[in-house]
Amino acid sequence: MTTSELSANDLRHFGSLLNRERDDVLAESARLDSALHEVREARSDGTADDEHDPDGSTMSAEWSQLAGLTADAAARLEAVDSALARLADGAYGLCANCGRPIPRERLDARPTALLCIDCARREELAHAR
Repeated sequence: MTTSELSANDLRHFGSLLNRERDDVLAESARLDSALHEVREARSDGTADDEHDPDGSTMSAEWSQLAGLTADAAARLEAVDSALARLADGAYGLCANCGRPIPRERLDARPTALLCIDCARREELAHAR
């Protein structure tokens, strides 16, 4: 494995960026959990009559949407935590597949990137088949 081409300032920058993203995802997760709890409560106590409201979405649709958003937030949190772990162990900025440095431009666009562009393209092509 080679070493990352990121400077100490770059690493601090990405650490700060990732920690802010983590805080944002945790706040979003808390909001989604609260909304999901409200939907469950309304559904379980029978006060919500979503079948007779032609203008509103059904409770099932809202529940499904919130569950999907919650799963997306959990996946984002996992990606951020993984990037923070790589930052802590010195592997941040290195491709998990080939070990080459991930260009700063890619990390600027996607701070949680695990793969360099070439490996990400190969993986995308393999999954498309």
